[in-house]
Amino acid sequence: MKAQCFISPCQPRFNYLNTLQFMNEVELLLIEDNPRDAELTRRALEKRNLCNKLLWIKDGAAALDYFFHQENPTGTKLKQHHPKIILLDLKLPKVDGREVLRRLKSDDSTRTIPVIVLTSSGEERDIVESYQLGVNSYIVKPVNFDNFSEAVTQLGMYWLLLNQHLDLNKQIGIQ
Repeated sequence: MKAQCFISPCQPRFNYLNTLQFMNEVELLLIEDNPRDAELTRRALEKRNLCNKLLWIKDGAAALDYFFHQENPTGTKLKQHHPKIILLDLKLPKVDGREVLRRLKSDDSTRTIPVIVLTSSGEERDIVESYQLGVNSYIVKPVNFDNFSEAVTQLGMYWLLLNQHLDLNKQIGIQ
């Protein structure tokens, strides 16, 4: 899996990060193909100290690999640490965001991870289909920078601080 990664605030971006330690500490998974929107999201969360462990994945295929295809050198599937939330764009290269959502919500190991669609599409068809697939929230990206920043800050504050999380990692035996 090749993913763009943001680590903690004040630390640089990495083009490729392949450490299990970091993968097992991800709190927020951002699945977004637009580098500008990813950077704006990171900055908005960082400004409010909400961006402790954020992983940015740039396409739907890499996102599915992150959850469903991690193996150790012996070929056995690794126990996967789950983020607290997933921010998902619908219009992704390789595998569409709706298919990523479908797979996440149809698998017992990922079904209860909150998924927030953060997309430019305000089309009713996309909204209806996303909720039918089990999305927890659907947000249309504001075009204006300040409005975008405020929307990301508010969703981060709610989903990372106020919302009570089911600790999936304890359920699957990861501390």
